[in-house]
Amino acid sequence: MIRLEHIGIAVKNLSDSNELFRQLFGESHYKIEEVASEHVSTSFFKIGESKVELLEGTDPDSAISKFIEKRGEGIHHIAFEVEDIQAEMKRLEGEGFRLLNEQPKRGADNKLVCFLHPKSANGVLVELCQTIRD
Repeated sequence: MIRLEHIGIAVKNLSDSNELFRQLFGESHYKIEEVASEHVSTSFFKIGESKVELLEGTDPDSAISKFIEKRGEGIHHIAFEVEDIQAEMKRLEGEGFRLLNEQPKRGADNKLVCFLHPKSANGVLVELCQTIRD
């Protein structure tokens, strides 16, 4: 099973963007989290069965900061929840997709994540994610 988990949006200022999206959705974010390994602060809004993740770079050399510098604020990635991230990575690699991670890594919102290179997905950065079961 695969389902849309969230859409990631790169923002310059998380606080200002949280207020903007609060006005848009009529609800506040439910979580703010820093992912130190990626030099990013995130916040999440629940939208029906899916989420919107806002991402602000915490370091000028972070992937999000570089994305904003090159392209400006906007949609950064689309994430899909999978049952078994290892199996899905193997399947997609066999289908010819280029993985940006050899192994899944810990991401925000209690997830294991792996990204597919945009060049192998029609220019879209795709994130696979699996909830970590403790």
